Amino acid sequence: MYTISNRLKIASFILMAVGLLGIGWGFVSAPSTVEEAKAMASSHDSGHGDAHQEETTHVIAEERGSYKEVIEPGHGAEHDEHVLHQLQNKPWAALYVAAFFFFMIALGVLAFYAVQRAAQAGWSPLLFRVMEGITAYLVPGGIVVFVILVLSVMHMNHLFVWMDPEVVEHDALIQGKSGYLNGWFFLLRAVIFLGGWILYREYSRKLSIKQDEASDNANFKLNFRISAAFLVFYLISESMMSWDWIMSVDPHWFSTLFGWYIFASMFVSGITVIAMVTIYLKSKGHLEQVNDSHIHDLAKFMFGISIFWTYLWFSQFMLIWYSNIPEEVTYYVTRIADYRLPFFGMVAMNFVFPLLLLMNSDYKRINWFVIMAGIVILAGHYLDIFNAIMPATVGDQWFIGIPEIGAILFFAGLFIFWVFRALGTQPLQPKRNPFIEESKHFHY
Repeated sequence: MYTISNRLKIASFILMAVGLLGIGWGFVSAPSTVEEAKAMASSHDSGHGDAHQEETTHVIAEERGSYKEVIEPGHGAEHDEHVLHQLQNKPWAALYVAAFFFFMIALGVLAFYAVQRAAQAGWSPLLFRVMEGITAYLVPGGIVVFVILVLSVMHMNHLFVWMDPEVVEHDALIQGKSGYLNGWFFLLRAVIFLGGWILYREYSRKLSIKQDEASDNANFKLNFRISAAFLVFYLISESMMSWDWIMSVDPHWFSTLFGWYIFASMFVSGITVIAMVTIYLKSKGHLEQVNDSHIHDLAKFMFGISIFWTYLWFSQFMLIWYSNIPEEVTYYVTRIADYRLPFFGMVAMNFVFPLLLLMNSDYKRINWFVIMAGIVILAGHYLDIFNAIMPATVGDQWFIGIPEIGAILFFAGLFIFWVFRALGTQPLQPKRNPFIEESKHFHY
């Protein structure tokens, strides 16, 4: 029976405390006047290049969700006020990116767990308790994300420009989407998504535990059926969630691949964390019957889904870039012009590094190698969400500073504490899963 160690518990509390200080600093230091915003913007321009400041011709820029022409960014009262709004948005955006990132890890694990249940996979039952422990984070993580969404609807921040009545009033395109993009319907959908995901997790976990003490396989069979049904709900709800929570920060832009793209990111992130938690538990003397073949299979999924993510990223990028339709291509123009380092760095971390680190079959069996690859993959997919949210919320005023690092530390601490506490509530090895013996003797 696993018990979270005092050292790990203290470390998680320290991360949360330091993270809270960083988050608080982000809100306290946000500018309240145009003069403060101009000073702050000028001090950070050198951090990510001034190419956009050297433009002397008209450029297309995003002004709180509607596109307008501006001459020489940095000049004019309207631009200065826009910079103020962007910098005021920055701590909110940093909080939202980190909150969503750690939540999507748990959601990715939930999908992988449901797939294993529905496929009646024989290799993975020894890992089910690890997956159930990680998905426990859906409750606190989902609550935090939902609170941020509620505060957005209440106009406590400006993460979603379509929630601003002044923007909608002068934007015919957003007006045309108002039947779907309106605050209360937005929150209702969020409740349905979160309710469905958490309900499945809790019920499947309950059946999994009951199966250990049962005299037949009724609970296992019921878990199989609800997992197969849940995957239908998951694929629909995950796609809609990605439109609502991420794509709608850019309400003028859309991609029919976006739901799959976000799914690939959360799926590989979730599998990566399963591998890392499993290796950690084995290093502490638990999960004795999990062998190198289990780690090898998890690393294969890390490698394979990284390639799948790259396929979706390139498909989306290439088609939009090649067609060069103004309302579509501006999404990538903004990111390549102002987010060149995180944009291309993300591609390297999510494709090149996994390709080089995990292509060799032998390396997939080396625990420290899998951990190293996992750290790179997780950092790359954090940047993926960063690139999806930040350009529409803070524009070219981005930089990874105290608010961003603080938010990462806080949610990392919360994630570690909640997951490892959940792992200690039940034995780590299922007893009566029909495939448990196959899993114990799994070799590849």
